[in-house]
Amino acid sequence: MIEAVVERMDIKRQVAARIEKHARPDAVVSTNTSGLPIHEITEDCSADFRSRFLGTHFFNPPRYLKLLELVPTPQTDADVLERVAQFGRVHLGKGIVVANDVPYFVGNRIGVYGQLQAIRYFTDGEYAIEEIDTLAGPISGRPKSAIFRTADLVGLDVLKDVAGNLYEKLPDDESREAFQTPELLDRLVENERLGEKTKAGFYKKEDGEIKSVNPDTLDYESPQESDLDLERVQQAGDLDARLRALYEEDGRAGRFFRETTLDLLAYSARRIGEITDNPATVDRAIRWGFSWEKGPFEMWDAVGFETVLNGMREHDLAVPGWIETMEASGQTAFHRTQRDARHVYLPSDGGYGPDERPPDEISLTVVREDEGATIWRNDEASLLDLGDGVACFVFESKANTLGQNVIDGLTECIERVESSADWRGLVVGNEGKNFSVGANLGEIGQALREERLGDIEAHLKDFQRAIQRVRYAEKPVVVTTHQRVLGGGCEMLMACPRAPRRPRRRRCPAREAE
Repeated sequence: MIEAVVERMDIKRQVAARIEKHARPDAVVSTNTSGLPIHEITEDCSADFRSRFLGTHFFNPPRYLKLLELVPTPQTDADVLERVAQFGRVHLGKGIVVANDVPYFVGNRIGVYGQLQAIRYFTDGEYAIEEIDTLAGPISGRPKSAIFRTADLVGLDVLKDVAGNLYEKLPDDESREAFQTPELLDRLVENERLGEKTKAGFYKKEDGEIKSVNPDTLDYESPQESDLDLERVQQAGDLDARLRALYEEDGRAGRFFRETTLDLLAYSARRIGEITDNPATVDRAIRWGFSWEKGPFEMWDAVGFETVLNGMREHDLAVPGWIETMEASGQTAFHRTQRDARHVYLPSDGGYGPDERPPDEISLTVVREDEGATIWRNDEASLLDLGDGVACFVFESKANTLGQNVIDGLTECIERVESSADWRGLVVGNEGKNFSVGANLGEIGQALREERLGDIEAHLKDFQRAIQRVRYAEKPVVVTTHQRVLGGGCEMLMACPRAPRRPRRRRCPAREAE
C-alpha cells in the first residue's frame, strides 16, 4: 500500500492509524513524501506495523524520472526493504536509492541546494536567466530544462515550500542560509506566477516568443545578447572534456561553472555521513532524480581530484576531513574499476569498497573499461564479451539510430557468434538514453539530396536482411530494450524470438468470477 496524502504530519499520522486497523497483517505499507521524517508518522502504531512501514519517494513526474528513494526507519524489517526495492527495480523500472531518514533525503537535499545557489547568480544581477540555463544545460551534462525551466515545470510554489521546509528542519546545517528563498521567488509566488501550471513563472510565452522575467519590474522581456564564449567548450569533445574546458575557461562562463560547481561539490562532500555513507548513492540520486549525466562526485573525478580540491581552498570552501584523508593517502578518485568491477571510496572504511549493483544487472560502462572485452568495433557499433560465452552487440550511433554501419555490424556480429564454438549466444542492447529512435534519417536524406536512390534501396535490403538474421540466427539472439523503441528498433524487437518477457500479471479470482 502506498499512502500519498497531503504533506502534513498530523494527517499522515491519522491515515497511518486508519490503515493499521484495516490492512492485512502481512501488508507492506509506505508513505510517499519528499521530506517528512518517516519514523514520526508511525510513532503511535504497533511495533509489528512499524516493521512493515517505510518511505517511498517517487520523483515527479514518475513516468519519466527513474529515481525511487526508499527510506527505512530503524524499525523497518530488512526483508521488507529488499522486497520493495526488488519490486521497484524489476516491475516499475526504477533506480533504487536507499536514503537515511533525514530531511529531504538525498536527491532534493543536494539538488535543491544547487538549484537555489544558481538562481542567486540571476537575482544578484550577474547573469541572465538564459545564460544560466545555457551553462547549466546539456553543455555541462544536465537536461535542457536546466535551472529555471526545471523550476517552472516543478512549480515555484513547490520549490518555495521545499526550500522553506529545509531551512526550518536543518538548524545544524552549516549552509542553512542557502535555503532562504530569493525575494524574486517569493514575489512570483505571491503574484501566483507559479510556472508551467499558470503559464508564467521565470519564463512566459508571449506572442510565440519565450521571454524571461525582469527581477525588478516582473515584466517579461526578450532575451538580450550574451557575451558568453562557449565555442572552445563546445568543440572540446565528450562530457568529461567539456567539463574540464568549462572549469578552465577564463571568461564569465568559466567563472559561473567553477563557483557553482565547487560550491555544490563541497556541500555534497559535507553531507556524506548524514544523508548517506556512500558517494555513489549521491551520484545516482542526482543522475536519476534530476537527469544529470554525472553526479557530483563523478563530476569531481572528471575535472580532477586535486584541481577541484585546490579550487575549493582558493574559494575558502569548507572541506570535510574525509576528503583530506583521501588526499593524504594518495587516493585521488571517488570511483575506479578493479578486476572488471566498479569500486567507490567509502569514507567510513577509509578505503575502496565494491559499488554494489544488483546481481542480475550488467553495466556496459564497466565492461568497456576492460580493454580485452571489446572484440570488434566500427564507427557506430561494437561487440563486447559479457562472459560466460555471451557476446553483446552495442550500437553507439547518434540517438542510437540504425544507419548503415549499425546494420552491417549487426549482420557481421551474428555471423561471428554463429561461426565460433566459443559463443553461446548474442545480446543486442545499449545504455543510451533510448534503445533506438529508428532509421538514420540524416543518412537517408543526404542520399536523397545526392540522388543516390540505389544506395537507399541497398540500405533497405540490408536492413531487412539483418532483421531476418535476428529472427533466424542459429544461436540465441536476445534484443534488450529500454525507453523509446521506434521504427527499425521496434522491428528488431518484434523479429526477436527470444525477447525478454514482461512479468505475468497475478490472477485475480474475483475479477475472473465476474
